[in-house]
Amino acid sequence: MKYITLCLLAIVIFAGCASRGAASAEEYFAIGMAYYDIGKFAEAEKWLNRAKAKDRTKSASEYNLGRIAFELDRYEDAAKHFESILKRDPRNVLALKAAAYTQIRLGDLKKASALYDRLLALVPESADDGYNYALVLFAMEKYAEAEQVLKNHEFALLDNSDVLLLYARTQKIQNKPEAIDTFANWLINNDDAKVRYEYAQLLEEQELYARALEEYRAALESLTSSSVNPTKPELHFTIARVLLIADAGSTEGITELQEAVEEGFSDFDAIEALLVDERISAANRDALRTIVTEGRRTVSKTLSTAAGSDKSGLDDDTDNADDEEKTE
Repeated sequence: MKYITLCLLAIVIFAGCASRGAASAEEYFAIGMAYYDIGKFAEAEKWLNRAKAKDRTKSASEYNLGRIAFELDRYEDAAKHFESILKRDPRNVLALKAAAYTQIRLGDLKKASALYDRLLALVPESADDGYNYALVLFAMEKYAEAEQVLKNHEFALLDNSDVLLLYARTQKIQNKPEAIDTFANWLINNDDAKVRYEYAQLLEEQELYARALEEYRAALESLTSSSVNPTKPELHFTIARVLLIADAGSTEGITELQEAVEEGFSDFDAIEALLVDERISAANRDALRTIVTEGRRTVSKTLSTAAGSDKSGLDDDTDNADDEEKTE
C-alpha cells in the first residue's frame, strides 16, 4: 500500500510539471513507469510514448512499451517494439532476451533460436538464457545442438534440476547410453512418476530389465487413480510386457496383464502385438490369446448392451409420442 501511494505521489508531481510544459524526457518516462508499476497500462503507454519521442529515453521507453504489450498479450506489438530497439542497438541484451521470449509466445521458434544465438554470444555465462535456448532447440528437434548448449553450462547441470532433466531428455532422444546416468542423477534429489517412467523406458531399451522393472514399479506407486501419461492400467501393461520378455518361464507377466485389463486397459492390439515376440514362451502366448479373445468379447458385449439401452430409450420415446397422439 505504501509503495502504491508513493507511485501515485510521483505521478502527481511529475504530471504537474508536465502540465506546466516543463517536463523532460526523464519526467515523462518516470510518469509512465509509475503508471506501469500500479498496473495502469493504458496511461503508462501514453506517457512512455511521449518519452520515446525524446532521444535520451527512447530505448528505455520503447522497451517498457514492449513489456506493456506483452503483459496485455499483444505479442506482435511487443515484438515490433523490441525489434525497433535492436535495429538501433543490436547488442541490447534486455531487448534480445525479451524479443526471443516474445517469439516463443508467437510460435516462431526459428526466430527465437536466432535471437538466443545472438544473446548467448554476448552473455555466454547466462544459464537461464542457455536453458531457454536449449528448450527452443529441443522443440525444433535439434537435439544435438540443445545438448551442446546445455553442456556449455555444466555448473547449472549440477545446481538446476530443470536444466539437468532437459539434458537427460536430449541424450535419451538421441539414444545415448549416458542418459541413464543423467536420469539417475536427477532422481537422486527429485521424484516424479512421469520421469521415472521415462527412465524405466530407457533402461528397458538398453535391456536392463531388472532395473527397468524397479523403476516402473516405483512410478506405479507414485501414481494416483487420476494420473495420465502414463495411467495405472498402462503401467501395469508395461510391467507385464517386461516380465513376459525378461522371464519367459514365469506366469507373473500374465497375472500382471490380467490386472491391467481389470483396471481398464483395453488396447488389445498392443497385447496382440506381443504374440509375434519370440522371446515370449509358447505357454504365455496361449494365455495372451485368451486374454485378447475374452477382452474383445467383453468390450463387444458392453457396446451391444449400451446400444440396446439407447434403442430401448428411443422406443420408449416413440411409444410415449404415440400415446400422446392418441390422447389428442
